[in-house]
Amino acid sequence: MVLPPKAAVEEEEEEEWVSVLTSWVRIVVCFVLMMLTTAIWAVIMVVLLPWPYQRIRQGNIYGHVTGKIMMWILGNPIKIEGAEYSNERAIYVSNHASPIDIFLVMWLIPTGTVGIAKKEIIYYPLFGQLYVLANHLRIDRSNPTAAIRSMKEAANAVAKNNLSLIVFPEGTRSKNGRLLPFKKGFVHLAMQTGMPIIPMVLTGTHRAWRKGSLHVRPVPLTVRYLPPIRTDDWTRGKIDDYVELVHNLYVDNLPVSKAYFRPSYFVVSFIHFVLIFGAIHTV
Repeated sequence: MVLPPKAAVEEEEEEEWVSVLTSWVRIVVCFVLMMLTTAIWAVIMVVLLPWPYQRIRQGNIYGHVTGKIMMWILGNPIKIEGAEYSNERAIYVSNHASPIDIFLVMWLIPTGTVGIAKKEIIYYPLFGQLYVLANHLRIDRSNPTAAIRSMKEAANAVAKNNLSLIVFPEGTRSKNGRLLPFKKGFVHLAMQTGMPIIPMVLTGTHRAWRKGSLHVRPVPLTVRYLPPIRTDDWTRGKIDDYVELVHNLYVDNLPVSKAYFRPSYFVVSFIHFVLIFGAIHTV
């Protein structure tokens, strides 16, 4: 039976409202669950204060349990590719365009992995305190000298304790889902530790849950681990090249609509022509 246009629109609006309401309920359940598991593991961390490595391990277990349950509650179909690279000691890097990225990373990083966040994370209620108790790393981004010193301390801690790292090289969450330029910190960490870099390419997360929205859509998600990139022969004179190398891997593995825009030679030449032509005619 074909509905009249007005009835079809009303039915679509009703379905959209049901979808939004269901999404709100799921987000509230996720929030309550996260507060509950965070409180439980905070107590565990306090008990384990004398044993730093055990706190890291428990922090990873907390992430595995909480992240997996939250993804189950949200209900998005998830496909994991390249899982054979998911349990190596390495620097894992990931694109970041949605809150869902955090849940996926919490769930999928191997035990013995620490994150790196700005030092102000300690002020995030409950979660920030658990982050510190779990012995994860913080950096001081207040000035370049402090940031470099923090990076060196982080690299020494990782090497000393035989840990892995998880880094979001964009430095912030993308507002429109498109890949942002990468910062150089992860390359410095790779060179200081000699560990390989394993890119985690997350696809579909921005469409599923956009920044600032409370509507989680049932969009299929893909987590793709790319083969490890050796860094033990990297040199300081090519840092920008290494950043571009890893960034280009993401450009090549993300959908065109989410990849970082790299103008072709033709486009750049055309822009130059327009600018020059305009300048001539304004003289």
